[in-house]
Amino acid sequence: MFRKKISAVFLSVLLCVTVFSAFAADAPSYTATIKNSGEGRFKAVRLTPDIYNKTNSDLSDLRIKDSAGEPVPYFIRSDGGSEYETTGQSHAMSLINAYTRDDSFYFDYVVSSIPTHDIIATSIVFTTINTGFAKNIEVFGSYDNIHWEFVQNDSLYKIDNKEKLNIEFYNIQKYTHYRFKLANNLERISFDSVTLLYNTTTQERIYFVEEILPAFSVEERDNTTYIYIEGLKNLRLADITINTDSMFQRMVSVPIGINKELYNLTFGDTTYTDTTLFFDRRISYDDTFELIIRNNDDRPINIIGIIARYYADDLVFENSGSDGYTLFFGADNTLAAPVYDIERYKDEIIKEDIDRLEITEILFAEPIETPEPRDYSLFFNIAIITVAAVLGVILLLKLKKT
Repeated sequence: MFRKKISAVFLSVLLCVTVFSAFAADAPSYTATIKNSGEGRFKAVRLTPDIYNKTNSDLSDLRIKDSAGEPVPYFIRSDGGSEYETTGQSHAMSLINAYTRDDSFYFDYVVSSIPTHDIIATSIVFTTINTGFAKNIEVFGSYDNIHWEFVQNDSLYKIDNKEKLNIEFYNIQKYTHYRFKLANNLERISFDSVTLLYNTTTQERIYFVEEILPAFSVEERDNTTYIYIEGLKNLRLADITINTDSMFQRMVSVPIGINKELYNLTFGDTTYTDTTLFFDRRISYDDTFELIIRNNDDRPINIIGIIARYYADDLVFENSGSDGYTLFFGADNTLAAPVYDIERYKDEIIKEDIDRLEITEILFAEPIETPEPRDYSLFFNIAIITVAAVLGVILLLKLKKT
């Protein structure tokens, strides 16, 4: 009986230590506060770069709880993919006037066949046989060819193997007439075709693309510029743009296997530029992202800033009536992604009106505070000695009986 009591006590202590250790290991390291608002049945919150940086790359460690501490099932809504149809519309345009005024040259175009419904456009695409030109262009829009409204400034160029023959609108436009103003037309440029485009897939993807201005540092070494960018870990990158006022044309690469010649060139009063690397949703798993510019024998360019765009995700869940919610996360690679029923009928949910919630506070602190990191090797050594002593006593008693 005595031996059984000792064994029971020892096993109980060992079990408590094991359970406590497991609880401490599985406890979430970070929390984000989500304030509830709106009257809708379903809610959505967009993940931020700070959250991506601290989660598993597959987001398997995300958990949501309401104010009562109850788990809240969710599904992850990402941009693009099979959730959206790729549909588009195009409208051919016809030249109705071309003239010179105050040293500027004007092209006036109208949609060739105006439909009964509103025309919406996200871009205009040009084709031309002309080469060797780079032009700043002002775009105006009109509904009646009488009253014109300024739309935006842009540029068109076609020099050597570099060309830009499209204008992407900053906002969706609904004009039927477009006027293009060039500072001059010494090259006698003419357009073979002008097409007004609207692409619905692009609009959906933009909705899920976020832009950030990450912190960065620059190092010059061996005729090479190294740009170290912070805060991009686990982001599905769309593109990264280098903001510079230097004139250059150089190869730029990243360690994940992307190489491209970027340029920023100015001739006269016209600048044509491409300083953007595209990543097609590739993920960097490093805390610091690295861009490499090969300078050869030229001086390094001046880096004014970095613009990064990434594909974001929404967490969508059903409102439980809670005043707020808490998102738990912490890059615990042992956690498998939760499996919820809501994932099975998400296609129906996204057709509903969904309230957009905001993350109001992110706490990057361990929720369980310990006074000092403790070395548990002493306890394990004591446990081993105790077990050995107990076994020794049991052995001696058994020998004594024999």
